[in-house]
Amino acid sequence: MSNPIYLDYQATTPLAPEAAAAMRPWLEEKFANPHSSHKLGREAAAAVEVAREQVLSALTTQPNGALYFTSGATEAANWALKGAAARLTDNRRRIVTLATEHACVLDTVEWLAGRGHEVDILPVAGDGLVDLTLVEDRITEGTGLVAAMLVNNEIGVIQPVAAIAAVAHARGALFFCDAVQGFGRVELPLAACDMAAISAHKVHGPKGIGALWIRDGLAIDPLLHGGGQEGGVRSGTLSPALCAGFGEAVRLAAARREADRVHVEELRAVGRRLMADWTLNGSADARYPGNLNLRRDGIDAARLISEVRRVAFSAGSACASGSGRPSHVLAALGLTGSEARSSIRLGFGRYTSEADLRAALGLINEAADAQS
Repeated sequence: MSNPIYLDYQATTPLAPEAAAAMRPWLEEKFANPHSSHKLGREAAAAVEVAREQVLSALTTQPNGALYFTSGATEAANWALKGAAARLTDNRRRIVTLATEHACVLDTVEWLAGRGHEVDILPVAGDGLVDLTLVEDRITEGTGLVAAMLVNNEIGVIQPVAAIAAVAHARGALFFCDAVQGFGRVELPLAACDMAAISAHKVHGPKGIGALWIRDGLAIDPLLHGGGQEGGVRSGTLSPALCAGFGEAVRLAAARREADRVHVEELRAVGRRLMADWTLNGSADARYPGNLNLRRDGIDAARLISEVRRVAFSAGSACASGSGRPSHVLAALGLTGSEARSSIRLGFGRYTSEADLRAALGLINEAADAQS
């Protein structure tokens, strides 16, 4: 049996061959600890700094912030939220976020609520977008921290993060953006952010590495304590191999951004035509084109995924796929339990061919027809 056709780009992306090649020397002969002071260690440290500059260059043209490598975006989000919340004054202990945020944000603010912070989780409309009038109303003068995701990992909807951040700053609050699904794909208004989390494996880099960007002048408490290897504020030995893979993946994404965008938009058009009998979940316009979250009455998504073995696709976030919990994102859109259970997520990108997409959607539709 041939390899499955991969349509789960929101869960992770295939490793770019160029990123794998950039990692290989640092996995094999150049294995030194980048925090060692000898020649081999200094060479490894230099590779880390090259990667840092590659990621920073793709993030922004203005050197107005620092980039700290982490084990991934979950660590970066936890660090941003907990580290910033630890320094909020007593009159600014309110935290505002959205109902469709990733679990690493929602679970972290729930943890902070248990430690005395007031948390307000804003609902979204049926298209997945937050109402900016509601944002104006609920981000009060007592708010110290606001968090909003750029591109939703389940439904691909693009939130107006610059507008949300403007309200936060007008009220004197900090703004954190989970930019994981949007980085390298859509415009990231970094100038509007105080902190932003990104991840390598969503842009054809390796798993196990992400980063937190923090604007100049902002100090937050460390999350991990120890040697303080990353600028004295993030402890743990860095992997030069992972950093090199991250840097090369980001460099490649920047160089290929227009070509990738055109390719993904062409695939989206094919997907919408072939899945015309399905209903799109979330906004059709304010959306990253490499995501199709679709539902069809009478379909059992879990059964469909198990039956269509030649296609790798999902029913939602990989983080929650084994939990048995219904999608909190689809519930926030107002979908019933039955509608959520009949929804699938299709993600495609750089290495998806039109022929593979057509074949995969044909198999999915064939299995769906047999269920209905």
